Amino acid sequence: MDQKILYLASAEDAEGLQQCLQHMKEQEIGALITGHALKGKEIGMLVRAIFKGSPCSKNEGVCRRLFVYKHCIQLVESGDLQSDISTDVIGLLMLEAHQLPGATLAELASLYVDAIKGGSIINGKSLDLFPTILTVLASQESLSYGGGQLCGEEYKKQLINTLCSSRWDPKCVIHLTSMFRDVPVSTEELQFVMIKVLKMFSKLDLQELPPLVYQLLLLSAKGCKKTLLEGIVTFFHQQDQLQKEEQMGTESTELEAATVPKDQLRHIEGTIILHIVFAIKLDHDLGRELLKYLKAGQQGDTSRVLCSFNIALLLSVARIHRFEDQVFDFLKTATIKSFKDRLFQQNSKFLQDLIPGQCSVSEMILETVSNSVFGWDHVTQSLVQLGFIFMDSFGPKGGPFGKVMEINPVAAKTPAQQASRLGAKILLETFKVHEPIRSEILEQVLNRVVTKTTSPISQYIDLLSDIVTSAPLILLDSSSKVIEAFDHLSYLPLSTVQGLLKAVQPLLKISMSMKDSLILVLRKAMFSSQLDSRKSAVAGFLLLLKNFKLLGSLAFSQCTQTLTASQVQVDVHTCYNASANEALCLEILGSLRRCLSQQADVRLMLYEGLFDVLRRNSQLANTILRTLLSQLNRYYELEEDLLPPLKLESCITTQGGQIYLQEPLGHLLSCIQNCLAWYKQSLLQCQRVNGDDDDEEEDNEDSFQHDLEAQLDSITRRMIKSELEDFELDKSADFSLTSNVGIKNNIYAVLVMGVFEVLMEYNFITSNYSANRFEDVISLFNCYYKLSELLKEKSGKGKSLSSSKTTRSLLTFGFVSRLLTALFRDNAQSHKESLSILRSNNEFMRYAASMALQKVQQLEETGQADGPDGQNTERTFKYLCDITRVLLWRYTSIPSAVEESGKKEKGRTISLLCLEGLLRIFNTVQHRYQNKIQQFFSAVDVMSDGEEEQEDINITEKAAFHIRQFQRSLVTQLSGDEEDFNSKEAQLLVSILSTLSRLLEPTSEQFAQMLMWTIKICKENNIEDVQFCKGLMSMMFSLHVLRKSPVSLLQELSRDVHSRLGDIDQDIEIDEQSHFAMVNSKTAAPTVVQLILSQVEKVLEEVDWLITKLKAQLSSEKAPTDENSQGSTVREPVEKAIILQLGTLLTAFHELIQTSIPSGGCVDILLKELGKMYNILTSLVKYYIQGYTTNVAHLPARFEKLVKLSGSHLTPQCYAFITYVQNIQNETMSFGGGAEKKKDKKKEMAAVSAATARVLRETKPIPNLIFAIEQYEKFLIHLTKKSKVNLMQYMKLSTSRDFRINAATLDAALQEQEEGDILHDENENDDQVSNKVNSTGLLPTSIHGFQWQTQLLFLIHR
Repeated sequence: MDQKILYLASAEDAEGLQQCLQHMKEQEIGALITGHALKGKEIGMLVRAIFKGSPCSKNEGVCRRLFVYKHCIQLVESGDLQSDISTDVIGLLMLEAHQLPGATLAELASLYVDAIKGGSIINGKSLDLFPTILTVLASQESLSYGGGQLCGEEYKKQLINTLCSSRWDPKCVIHLTSMFRDVPVSTEELQFVMIKVLKMFSKLDLQELPPLVYQLLLLSAKGCKKTLLEGIVTFFHQQDQLQKEEQMGTESTELEAATVPKDQLRHIEGTIILHIVFAIKLDHDLGRELLKYLKAGQQGDTSRVLCSFNIALLLSVARIHRFEDQVFDFLKTATIKSFKDRLFQQNSKFLQDLIPGQCSVSEMILETVSNSVFGWDHVTQSLVQLGFIFMDSFGPKGGPFGKVMEINPVAAKTPAQQASRLGAKILLETFKVHEPIRSEILEQVLNRVVTKTTSPISQYIDLLSDIVTSAPLILLDSSSKVIEAFDHLSYLPLSTVQGLLKAVQPLLKISMSMKDSLILVLRKAMFSSQLDSRKSAVAGFLLLLKNFKLLGSLAFSQCTQTLTASQVQVDVHTCYNASANEALCLEILGSLRRCLSQQADVRLMLYEGLFDVLRRNSQLANTILRTLLSQLNRYYELEEDLLPPLKLESCITTQGGQIYLQEPLGHLLSCIQNCLAWYKQSLLQCQRVNGDDDDEEEDNEDSFQHDLEAQLDSITRRMIKSELEDFELDKSADFSLTSNVGIKNNIYAVLVMGVFEVLMEYNFITSNYSANRFEDVISLFNCYYKLSELLKEKSGKGKSLSSSKTTRSLLTFGFVSRLLTALFRDNAQSHKESLSILRSNNEFMRYAASMALQKVQQLEETGQADGPDGQNTERTFKYLCDITRVLLWRYTSIPSAVEESGKKEKGRTISLLCLEGLLRIFNTVQHRYQNKIQQFFSAVDVMSDGEEEQEDINITEKAAFHIRQFQRSLVTQLSGDEEDFNSKEAQLLVSILSTLSRLLEPTSEQFAQMLMWTIKICKENNIEDVQFCKGLMSMMFSLHVLRKSPVSLLQELSRDVHSRLGDIDQDIEIDEQSHFAMVNSKTAAPTVVQLILSQVEKVLEEVDWLITKLKAQLSSEKAPTDENSQGSTVREPVEKAIILQLGTLLTAFHELIQTSIPSGGCVDILLKELGKMYNILTSLVKYYIQGYTTNVAHLPARFEKLVKLSGSHLTPQCYAFITYVQNIQNETMSFGGGAEKKKDKKKEMAAVSAATARVLRETKPIPNLIFAIEQYEKFLIHLTKKSKVNLMQYMKLSTSRDFRINAATLDAALQEQEEGDILHDENENDDQVSNKVNSTGLLPTSIHGFQWQTQLLFLIHR
């Protein structure tokens, strides 16, 4: 039969073919097709012949064709046919589909829909026909559907809608998605399809997602790119959240099935990212849509926009050159915004309660780094680039004149500092986990260290140090890059050289080539003609001496550098021995001796570094001390009778007609004194350990030590005997800086004062509490004091080196700590008599306190102190604690009133010095020793000196204890007579309380007590000291904002200011009411007003931030659904808080703009803040307009009340205040113009111009304010139309700015006119009026003018 059919078809016998097919049953035709298809022969010809014999003009032919279609679809879907046979059959069916009638096409389409619903689509090959059927179906003019008629396009739309509304078998999702690529669909239909497929993500196996996403990306060429990207991003964000929850709660995962293995999820994500990036390369619109979507979501929940998947996707897209700059700019902006938002939220309890804390961006980016180990090689290069962009963009900037702004590494507070540190973390973590990229990171870091000579590079040095510490052995593979960087040492700034060498120091111990290269470079630098190069050489050699120990050197645990486990491991395998180190160290010392004949700066570096070398390498003690002694002998007078004992003229040099310091003699003596003291201590330790074995050696060392001591003692005796005239520094000496003699005398004075200080320290340390030694100390101090007083006296007449800036003391930090403890806390009976010699000299006591203050100030500003231990964090912290304990005891034990009752002294009292020192110490501890605050409070406890309870210390309780002490002192100050009030001490106490209050937990009871106490002090004390008022109220606001919003305080303070300063209308009497006694006539303006307005500005910023967040949430909601109603309930409390804040602020403004504020800066600030207030009201109105536009918001009654309040209490008073401001400014100008005309014209003109400039400056905000008011009213009109609520009923007509009439002035003028009429003769007056009326037809000018103006004003208002 099949042959007959084929024969008839080939013979073009249509009638015979039709008759033949009519005699065959459908089952026979089906069997015939199946047989041919399975055998794979002539199936195409057979089906074509059947179609030829089944014309669409006849009903039988249509039915037969429909049967063939159904049978072939089932046959293809069964999977029994070969692939090429299936393709041929489907292709033939596609060609013939255009001839089918509409009803048949509709039936076939329904067949497909039912098959998809029933899940009978197995391999999806038959789906290739479905797009053709839908296409032909759409071209039909009319089709019957549900008892009616539809056009083909509508019918197709209904089919797709039905299909997308039904349940899909997960196995056929990919086939269906691929099928829709060939279906012509509208944007709306495509949206249906996209949403349906995206919903299926969660029901599919993860392994099936990459091919499905690939098909979706191909499909997105038709549109709906945003929908697709949003769906993919949201799904993988949810998967990441599930992974995190699973890791956090291990107990729940034991009961429930685990979600997905982490590594599998990361690999799938990586593959999908590659698919998306490939699609973006082909279709740039997709990339633009991605950036647009992420930027739009940036204002809302940042954690959703900047999740790990999104960051990885963006970093991969950044590899496409076209998007590189856009991606990195977006990441920079989003990251810095996230840090700013987080900081903004941390500083306000009001915001913390309203908006939940969001996930940290830095955590997300670092999570991306850790995820990149799962084969995300396409991300690593961009990660490195991003890290360096953060460090380059947000690192420390150079200050004026190239000065580097020092940044505290412990506490990165500002968003820029946090971003810079994040960049360093990204690079460090990437370095650890990605081996191929390590050399590039190291090379880029070193390049920046070497090339950025004019800008700060501390962040790169820190990163390099962290890299070296984390993997020193790995870095040996890149040692050539480090050696190459060494070649540039001679051209780098000293700070860079020191940082670089300190960072790579662990490598020098394990790489001989690196060490040899460095020594070679340093030797060359030592002979350089550039001073900085020689200083760099000294720094490098000193570092080597510290770290290459000789055999037998004493361990100095406090000063040894802490090493990590990896470094210890390196040291174990080191191949160096002590003898090699000895040769190296002696060779280096030989090179350093050359420095002793160079400039003062080079010598100074050597003297400051030798003591550390000695302590870490004690076997070099003899060599170092002999070198120093030989240097001292150049300036020491051997003759005992000669005064002074030092040759000062040898310490200076003349070059090019200018005098310069050649030898820093004080630093030389300080170095000798410190080295000698440590050497004596080490000898005692050796004697205890070794006994009397090495008598001869000890005798030699003892004689050497005695020689040094004898020389220092001789210098002490002779310096005490010397008069100022012996140094050519008497009262008649010239100290000006304009002559060489004056410069020389200044240098001499600094040298002599330094020598006196070093000798004081030496004699105190070696005294063993001997009275004679202490008398020498006092004698030395008297000489020092006499010279310092002389310099102060001369500084009034002409600037000197010493007066322009306080000379840094040469006393060491450790000695200052020891001296203070002895003077104030040493109660030993055996020391009492000798210490009384020092204690009886009040100037010496004050000097000791001022030196402690200087050292603490230096530590606060630079993080280190001069002299030994100055760069050792542990030792400086210990000294700081000791000094704090003494200063606390001294201030709390001896009241300042007792101290001041004695003789009046010049300068600050010891109590004030103690207070200032404590303030700086508390600041320093919080900024530089954040992780040691517990240890600090334990150490400074005056009652107990032990540290046994250090771990259990509650910082809040300890801080509160000290706060109570200072509160008592402040209350004592305030409760005394007004004459006894010490303004400076009160200000310092407030600053200390403010600093300590930052250590209190805002949720603690102690914090609440502190806040209540501060408010009480402000309410009950009427102090007219402006600075004290400013400090106290600033503290009150800073505390209040961490507990709740300060708007209620602002409202009360505004009323107080209004009450104190009076009303702008002088006829209005204000009730005398006082909430805060601190607000008085002296403090109200400008101090309190400026404080109020600064807080108002912060509150307005917070409200503006909240409105921006609300707008972002609103834009993410599209149509009113259940989710959106849930979103509106989330927004409602935020809206309520915003309206309450603005309402309270509005009442505060209502008081302020009725206040008679004097002309000046306050008026300017107030006008600006009013403008901001109206701008934010406008922003809130726009938010509600946006809500009505998208049908997801309604107008609350509270908002109507706020609008009503603004119309009644704010806008009218604003116009009155503007009139008041202009009036007082006109008075200012007229006063400036008529000021003392007897003076010459130049001064008069200057006064006028100054007054005019001030008026122009202060009136500048007025036009901005009026514009803001008008914009507010304009958008209220728009909202009225949208909401159908008449909001404009509350707004009064605005005053015309072009033409104003003051009603009071008008009444007064009319009254004067009437009184004038009575005084004149009535008849004469009547004649004059009638004449004027008859001749001109006008009323008298004055009266007519007023009437005309009144009529005009009425017309304007209408």
